[in-house]
Amino acid sequence: MTVIVEKEAWVGIVIGVVGPHDLVDDVAATCEEQPGVSTLRLDYDHESQAPAIVEAHAGAVEGWLFTGIVPYMLARDADMLSRPAAFVDYSGATLLSALVRLQHDGQDITTLSIDTLAPADVTATFTEAGLPTDRLRTLGYRPEMTSKKAIAFHRRGAGHPVITCLSSVHEALRGDMHVLRLAPSVHSVRVALRQLLLTAEGQAQEDAQIALGLVEVDGEEGLLREATALGGTLAGFRGGTHLLVTTRGPLYDATGGFTGLPMLGRLAAASRVVRVGFGLGRSAAEAESLARRALARARRIGDVAAVLSLRADTDIVLESVTSTPAGEQNLSVLARRVGLSVPTLERLLEARDAAGGEPLTTREIAERLAVQQRTARRMLHRLELAGLAERTGNLTSGSSGRPLTLYKLTL
Repeated sequence: MTVIVEKEAWVGIVIGVVGPHDLVDDVAATCEEQPGVSTLRLDYDHESQAPAIVEAHAGAVEGWLFTGIVPYMLARDADMLSRPAAFVDYSGATLLSALVRLQHDGQDITTLSIDTLAPADVTATFTEAGLPTDRLRTLGYRPEMTSKKAIAFHRRGAGHPVITCLSSVHEALRGDMHVLRLAPSVHSVRVALRQLLLTAEGQAQEDAQIALGLVEVDGEEGLLREATALGGTLAGFRGGTHLLVTTRGPLYDATGGFTGLPMLGRLAAASRVVRVGFGLGRSAAEAESLARRALARARRIGDVAAVLSLRADTDIVLESVTSTPAGEQNLSVLARRVGLSVPTLERLLEARDAAGGEPLTTREIAERLAVQQRTARRMLHRLELAGLAERTGNLTSGSSGRPLTLYKLTL
């Protein structure tokens, strides 16, 4: 299958290719055959390193292509995939190619031990090839599957030739079993690349959605500068209201993923009244209608407030200044900004105070809040986007796992 995408649509797109040392270069080379695509080649010694690699290079790519499902799932389950991502599927053509190689080596391809691939996909491939499936042993990928479990699974099937998708399993077994490691075919890489580019194109179209802002302010100082920072234009509207026109992408970045609006505080420093209503729509008419709704809600909140209205009757309070006494946190406003509950923020404040304001690891936060580390990382990421937490470094966990990130809570 040939991937056809207009070059102009993909000029400058950088794809991070993640996988073991001996696969990354070949997969990246196939990707770079596509006009307008360049790659960042990111290899690892063990698939468990994939989440840390993705986290470290997230700002340098527009999409991720993993050489197999395992590193993809590890990165996804760790909530590290903030960009479009896809993985190379090893069933179908890749599996058939492996069967031909094994048969050429004189192996009985009706008695195989296969890991990672979904049993249903293995059965379908064998059935299409006219091969029996009753003597196959399959271990489909599950989140709890590790290379150690895969190795133990294959060792229990003594006498069965092994097909593995994991370089760590291949290294462990190749000395005492006939083991073949699947390598992605060029066809499979192109299919995965096509899927990734289509997903990225959809993301680009979403980022290009029209964002209209209706701004009520009793002084215009700094307003033009803020509009320019959003990559937008400013014009007069009815009744002294200003119209700010931009797109979803710049607005998303400026608001830290729709969690806050720093420009509100800057404008409020020079004006008593600053109300902003943003509407995000597929057309100018839809965006304007939503912006009107957002501005109406901002008026109900107070003199200094910003609201974003989306389709499906969704309103997000980006920022507001209320009559809360000085020094008292308005946790309900913070909760709306970061998408966490007030009780959760209260427990985070308790954790911060108990640590004396010192940085905490993700593990410590997880233990204090009685949640999984994955959940703690998600919370801290939201706080970081809202400017309520900052990374101060990493702490080695003392095991073979990923280092623990240190966060200083500033909420």
